[in-house]
Amino acid sequence: MSALVDIAADLRSSLLRAGYHPDALLEVLGADAHDALGRSEPVPARRAARDAGEIGTLIRLFLLGDELPQAQVAAALRPLDIERAAAAGLLERGGDGLRAGLDLRPIDTGAGTRWILSDLDDNVRRRDLPADHVLGVGHASLSLLRATPTTPAGTVLDLGTGCGIQAVHAASYAQRVTATDVNPRAIMLAEATAALNELDVELLTGSWFDPVAGRRFDRIVANPPFVVGTGAVTHTYRDSGLSLDGASRLVIEQVPNLLASGGSAALLASWAHVHGEDWRSRVSSWLPDHGIEAWILQRDVADPALYVGTWQRDAGLDPRDESAQLQAQEWLDTFAAAEVTGVGFGFVYLRSIDGPTEVLAEDLRHEFGDPLGPEAARHFERTQWLRDADLPRSRFDVAPTAALERVYRAGSRGWEQVATRIHRSDGPRWQHEIDDETAAVLAGMRGDGLALEELVAMLALASGDESLGDEETEAMVSAAADSVRALVLHGLITPA
Repeated sequence: MSALVDIAADLRSSLLRAGYHPDALLEVLGADAHDALGRSEPVPARRAARDAGEIGTLIRLFLLGDELPQAQVAAALRPLDIERAAAAGLLERGGDGLRAGLDLRPIDTGAGTRWILSDLDDNVRRRDLPADHVLGVGHASLSLLRATPTTPAGTVLDLGTGCGIQAVHAASYAQRVTATDVNPRAIMLAEATAALNELDVELLTGSWFDPVAGRRFDRIVANPPFVVGTGAVTHTYRDSGLSLDGASRLVIEQVPNLLASGGSAALLASWAHVHGEDWRSRVSSWLPDHGIEAWILQRDVADPALYVGTWQRDAGLDPRDESAQLQAQEWLDTFAAAEVTGVGFGFVYLRSIDGPTEVLAEDLRHEFGDPLGPEAARHFERTQWLRDADLPRSRFDVAPTAALERVYRAGSRGWEQVATRIHRSDGPRWQHEIDDETAAVLAGMRGDGLALEELVAMLALASGDESLGDEETEAMVSAAADSVRALVLHGLITPA
């Protein structure tokens, strides 16, 4: 048991007593200062927190990195003894006072307040990040959190747990959670985070899949060190030691071997865009030929220079320094040699199936606000239904969040229709361009009404074309089924 685990119970009592919760932070700071803190601008938050009593002290201590008088810190952290807290590394002695030795922040992962321990970053106070730095709650981890399905699961593996945020989240929907990391310091902090939240998590130290060799899980989540780079390791939380997109390839190749029958995975990944190669084919080639259904969503693509600069800033490097410029030169040379034209980033969802591998890879670069986790669960439900369904004999409803849009452009004869679209106002906000015939079919869909083939036949009669033979009618039904399949897949219409 680490010293941090030893103080977890008293620290938890301190945080509960002081009301160190996400909603309280927003209430104390106000929306503007809270947003400024998210932009790494500490002054507005410091001004709001300085007269906010003990919770203000905790905000300044753990979120702003301020050095504060010992008596003030002791009062805010009671009943935790500050000498024990300092010995455990939670606090550090400064000049005449105390400051935080670790980042400690509250977050609501969907099951109430959880507190996450991690290393201090350089967002508020400039610092060099050591190789074993344990990243806190960042944009990538929050995006995976929102993108992970929370349907009940028996066993969950958090591969590369870091500070433990995904494992903490999994504990709300899983019966048993296992978390692994190659970095012993990450395991130590994840263990303390689990203890602080009174959660039982199995924590294993080791490289990649070694700690769980031979085991299978109902769900796997992973935020691996997916940076597409030269293969050099400067920080274990982001660098894998594998060149280019080797880390994402390794995870996508190997995770299927750890899935139980019917199990699923939610992964963050990056992939190189290589000249003359479709990114969809590149990522799909990493999957086995049998036993997996994959849904791959590309959320962003960065050009090489922007990508390198972004990750150098992430490490606290100044692009004006000679060492940073030499690193950037080597990085861009590696990209050029491999003919990398960009770097894609997104989510990879996998599900174990009994049959040939099926892959759907899509761009999802438009803006939307709803979390992807529930959508991913429904996506696999829809694909399973489509595998088993007899579409011509099925009945459908238009989704209540779907809307039909017609676009007109001024022409020589007045307004001329140039596009018809159906789009969702929820989830990923998918939209499809459709023809007038499909729009007419959708207009006739009532869950307790006609089957698809009956709708098509009725519309053919309504058009006045009574000369259609069996082959023509069958072709119309087949075309309608193809359109319906795509709309079901994206949740624009639903089986009745």
